[in-house]
Amino acid sequence: MHAIETFMLHYGYYALFLFAVLESMCIPIPSEVTFGLGGALCSAAFFTSGQHQDAKHLSIAIVIAVGIIGSLVGSLIAYGVGRTLGRGVIDKYGKYLLLSHADLDKSEAWFEKRGGVTVLVGRVVPVIRTFISLPAGIAEMNPLSFSVLTTLGVSVWVSVLTVIGYNAAGAYESTVKGFSYAGYLVVVAVIAVLAVFYVHRYKAVKGHNAKHARKN
Repeated sequence: MHAIETFMLHYGYYALFLFAVLESMCIPIPSEVTFGLGGALCSAAFFTSGQHQDAKHLSIAIVIAVGIIGSLVGSLIAYGVGRTLGRGVIDKYGKYLLLSHADLDKSEAWFEKRGGVTVLVGRVVPVIRTFISLPAGIAEMNPLSFSVLTTLGVSVWVSVLTVIGYNAAGAYESTVKGFSYAGYLVVVAVIAVLAVFYVHRYKAVKGHNAKHARKN
């Protein structure tokens, strides 16, 4: 986290754009730090302590705009990778993750019916927002719908975090720690859900294979 903050303090908008792109490409960079610090750098209160005099003073409107554009660019890259390579990779290696072509068909059907809500809501949920573009691409969600809903979702997320960072600039460290702790809780919850899903899939696949073997 310290490296992210240092890079942000020295390179401002460029660092903000880079981290926004990378996070939306499924690289788990904490956006709470990126946009929270981006917002803090827009406030004079952040510089009053004298510890950050060399940092670049940013504009809150530009921070939000750069964050939205960077998040959209990264999301489209991840979507493109999922749409181009996803099915082939899962068809070839999916058995090691207990995934099948039938699972891809179900995923595609899900995104056809509920993809809009999934992407929109997923954009404002920590951890999930980082990875949602990949399954949307694998399921071949309509690219225009994906782009519009992604833009709406990231606009809310980026704006809220930036404004919080701006208003809490004087207490930036404690505010970011609070967000980080909340993020850790979400990570634990997601891991628990994935563990339950994996156990369920393992039992289902094992039962299916046993049933198929008895028939033969």
